[in-house]
Amino acid sequence: MTGALASPTELTAADRCDRCGAAAVVRAILPKGGELLFCGHHAREHSERLEELAAVLHDSRATN
Repeated sequence: MTGALASPTELTAADRCDRCGAAAVVRAILPKGGELLFCGHHAREHSERLEELAAVLHDSRATN
């Protein structure tokens, strides 16, 4: 494969919310591996649980 890869935290138009399929704006990287993608609505809805899991959150809304 050639060419530069996007940062693993950078979300693209192809990244979709795991709950509803809307455009993802938050990537949650889980401590035991794996990741979850959320739209803004579902990121807010599940924010407390993600903090409990000690997930690393990459929020593209913070850069807008």
